[in-house]
Amino acid sequence: MANQRLLIVDDEPLARQRLRDLVGDVGGYDVVGEAANGVEALPLLQDSTVDIVLVDIRMPVMDGIELAQHLRDLPRPPKLIFTTAYDHYAVQAFELNAIDYLLKPIRRERLAAALAKAKPLQSAQSQALQPLQQTHDHLSIYERGKVVLVPIAEVLYLRAELKYVTVRTREKSYLLEAALSQLEHTYATQFVRIHRNALVARAAISGFEKQRVSTGEEAGETAWVVLMKGIPETLVVSRRHQHVIKAA
Repeated sequence: MANQRLLIVDDEPLARQRLRDLVGDVGGYDVVGEAANGVEALPLLQDSTVDIVLVDIRMPVMDGIELAQHLRDLPRPPKLIFTTAYDHYAVQAFELNAIDYLLKPIRRERLAAALAKAKPLQSAQSQALQPLQQTHDHLSIYERGKVVLVPIAEVLYLRAELKYVTVRTREKSYLLEAALSQLEHTYATQFVRIHRNALVARAAISGFEKQRVSTGEEAGETAWVVLMKGIPETLVVSRRHQHVIKAA
């Protein structure tokens, strides 16, 4: 039987080398690549067959929790084991949701046991880990087989449409599979809700005016709209959220 193929993702070179050595001691597995963060790891996962990913929780650019969300979108999701020097709250979350993890410093016997029972991350497990995810200064968007990191500072508005959120910058629009309520909670200081389906970047607002609306729920009505810097588009302010105008 062929050895299982393994990818190591950790921002510390010494930690990656120790894991490589331990995997060699266990036997039966081939380390086919290394990455220092999730952004580096994704192309390796998309371009080759990897059976198991050993991924650190805390990493710059894209941490292990965010990477785990993307792994579930791959045609053949690899098995996943987290490595962490994390506090007991995170460890408790792993244990409650049957997510395998290795607490640093990692021992050979524990690694061997984890590798033997590794499995892909399930949807419910993935959701359980979201509270542990770091708040980033970017949105991670899967587009045409690649991950695009869109800086939060460049986002003008976020608008919910069916199961996706439109992420609008001055240059283009992206589609993000996320809950608008979660984005509102995460980026509460940068965005303000103006409608049940829309958040606008506070820094992007240039003013408000009344217009006759031609599309959406308010079509045919005269309503307040948000004027935004850099784009001719406007977004309707619902009656429920007109306190935003008063505050401005």
